[in-house]
Amino acid sequence: MEISGIISAILIGIIIGVLGRLVVPGRQRIGVLWTIVVGIIAALIGSAIAAAFGVADTDGVDWVEWLFQIGLAALGVAALDRVKVRRR
Repeated sequence: MEISGIISAILIGIIIGVLGRLVVPGRQRIGVLWTIVVGIIAALIGSAIAAAFGVADTDGVDWVEWLFQIGLAALGVAALDRVKVRRR
């Protein structure tokens, strides 16, 4: 992977992580770095799922792919928040 691919994955991960965090109601007790990590992982897995369903590459905005990614990020943020709460 080239440096531009890594930078774009981080930027997309930030956006996806923040959007996923906004979807989850209430206060989340995870930090910004965890939000970015969850967003990057959700973006990669969401893209793979969209590609498996054949909706990853469309003529316009890939709304279905974004929904997969944001949904996965929301699940990841909620799961990580539950793990953090249990440890306290």
